[in-house]
Amino acid sequence: MSSPSSPLPSYPHPIIAREGWPFIGIALALALLVNSAAGWFLALPFWLVFLLLLSFFRDPPRAIPSDERSILSPADGRVIAIERAHDPYLDRDSLKISISLNLFNAHSIRSPADGEVKQLWHHPGRGLKAALDKASSENERNAMWLRTTDGTDITCVQIAGLSARRILCDPRAGASLQRGERYGFIRFDARVDLYLPVGSKARITLGDKVLASASIIAELP
Repeated sequence: MSSPSSPLPSYPHPIIAREGWPFIGIALALALLVNSAAGWFLALPFWLVFLLLLSFFRDPPRAIPSDERSILSPADGRVIAIERAHDPYLDRDSLKISISLNLFNAHSIRSPADGEVKQLWHHPGRGLKAALDKASSENERNAMWLRTTDGTDITCVQIAGLSARRILCDPRAGASLQRGERYGFIRFDARVDLYLPVGSKARITLGDKVLASASIIAELP
């Protein structure tokens, strides 16, 4: 049985993420310039780049399941890990769920639950392929400790991939997030690791494709 859903919280930007506006604007200007100077055939590669960027920076609204014990996917992508693991940020055993994003996924990152941001950590690192296990500990990453309204601790980690150039995370310690609320962005391919308390039950399997804020990936104990 599906959970009731609520509309997505209002964003301070339209359906195309604001992080992409400069890239899309430059690509559009180049495509128009080449098109007017040399014709559509020579401009075709520039139009393709423009369309690819438009797709990459899309940030569509989603219906959000409202069951407070359900953990929502923080990102679009494919589930590449579901395992018992050590949470290096809160120093505890946990259920780790990892999601890999490719260039064709939307790259906005959204809160998996209602809660308060307790602490953030940023670690510079390498640019290994995001799907590799060691990317969790060796790549550039930004971790957020979120404490839910009932006191459950969740760690959500944005990890840069092979072609990622920047991790963006908007909230600061003390901020409140609503489930499904957009709080960050990763350019370009990436990975997100979610550390949940032991006893949490995964609602997905390896290889599943999930949608940020629309897919339920786990239930808290």
